[in-house]
Amino acid sequence: MNMPLGQFQDAFIDALYQRPAPALQSLTGQAAFAVYRNTVLAGCVDALRANFPSIETLVGADWMQEAATAYAQQFPPDDARLIHYGAGFAAFLEQLQASHGLPYLADVARLDFYWCEAFSASEDPCLALTDLAGMTASDLMHSYLAPRQSVRWQWFDPHPVLSLWRCSREGLPWSGAQPWVAEGVLLCGGLDGVSYQPLEAGGCAFLDACAAGHTLETASQCAQQRQPDLDFSDLLGRLMQARVFRPLSFA
Repeated sequence: MNMPLGQFQDAFIDALYQRPAPALQSLTGQAAFAVYRNTVLAGCVDALRANFPSIETLVGADWMQEAATAYAQQFPPDDARLIHYGAGFAAFLEQLQASHGLPYLADVARLDFYWCEAFSASEDPCLALTDLAGMTASDLMHSYLAPRQSVRWQWFDPHPVLSLWRCSREGLPWSGAQPWVAEGVLLCGGLDGVSYQPLEAGGCAFLDACAAGHTLETASQCAQQRQPDLDFSDLLGRLMQARVFRPLSFA
């Protein structure tokens, strides 16, 4: 067998996932290759179960094992760092809703994966209050606040996804008094791990606008339009305390 390395790697992946790989027939016909294939699949399944602990709590170990196996058979990892594996698992669970019957399950999976992304993100510079010294209100309103790489947020409607995720992940009992309402969440990764807190609809809209490259003035308008009763000063103070932003830019 004599082929370029890249072509061999592609054929090897095809063979692992039982797709046609005629160039490797002599290799794939060996009994040891089946053992290797099963080992790779088991590693992918273990990674999914580790990356989505809340899902396993909600559906049980057996159902999670089956779902993770089905996903791993269809979608191989595209990154050697398996904490990044499962980016499409939430969408996969949406397609399986008829079998699990939990309309909020996919969104809980999204939160699990946001946690993985926040935990594994590169550390980048952070905006500090001292950076704002001497700036006028006009300067601030025409500046750009970009969220750091380790920050994730989302508004989940109509389910209390943050509460479901927290109880599932931390093994807490579900309270019958918990209101079944939409919730938003902010996750921030750092040297001490990942912290999270509730985030109102206006806060999520504000961060969406900041991430889209809008000025602070425009982003604040988006937040107020989404939630007219929003206390924007309080929101900005909480986001600053959570170390959400990179240093200001004006371009």
